Amino acid sequence: MGIKAEVLETTTDDFYRGAFKVLQPAKTGHRSGLDALLIAASLPLDASGYVADLGSGAGVAGLAAISVNPRLNAVLVEKNPMMADLARKTLKLRQNLQYASRAEVLEADVTLSGAKRSASGLKNDHFDYVIMNPPYNEAGLRASPDILRSQAHVMGVSGLDAWMRTSAAIMKPGATLVLIYRTEKIGEISACSQGRFGGQVIVPIHSRSDESAKRILVKMTKGSRAPLSIMPGFVTHDGDGQSTKQAVALLNGEARINFG
Repeated sequence: MGIKAEVLETTTDDFYRGAFKVLQPAKTGHRSGLDALLIAASLPLDASGYVADLGSGAGVAGLAAISVNPRLNAVLVEKNPMMADLARKTLKLRQNLQYASRAEVLEADVTLSGAKRSASGLKNDHFDYVIMNPPYNEAGLRASPDILRSQAHVMGVSGLDAWMRTSAAIMKPGATLVLIYRTEKIGEISACSQGRFGGQVIVPIHSRSDESAKRILVKMTKGSRAPLSIMPGFVTHDGDGQSTKQAVALLNGEARINFG
């Protein structure tokens, strides 16, 4: 039993000091925040062309990316009809009209392959960048009773490989992929990259400087054979639980992740 979009309670959330706004579910489903802004901040300052935000939700990451990269265009790819509808409504907000000609919503299943994927609108060899925050959890583990939230957080039976397969197919040769994922799944990322991506650069994300990283940002290049490298970690909070200066700057669209 689904939730009707017209009765969904939403909030209108400011990002980047009001540079853009996003409609998000108020009490159900997934609300994007730091993770979405981390992957957006992983693109270079001179990013241009087209970026696909896979599993975009309401579109936070994609809008963040184009708001600081004026020559970049975004395709927000979302399977869930309700979240895709929120993304469309988000693009129609008065505060976002400046981005309307540079962003579109594509309601499509990232896990499709071959002719079905192309028919859904995901073109082969089209994108200069792909960003994604795939579901972290396996089916049956950490599943939320909230159906909409569970759909956003639980990976389907095809696993991460389907997301990586689609990314490789829709990206131009030499294009850049950035994803954020759980640290313990680094082996899965490596396995799914074989024959598709190389030059992986990892930035661990630490909640505090004295805590182990629970998430990692991974940047990689389609067709590259360069070796893997690991950069210093990014710390989001200080010892008092306050956001670090670097995190505040990133949350306001004033900093980028250092991939070397």
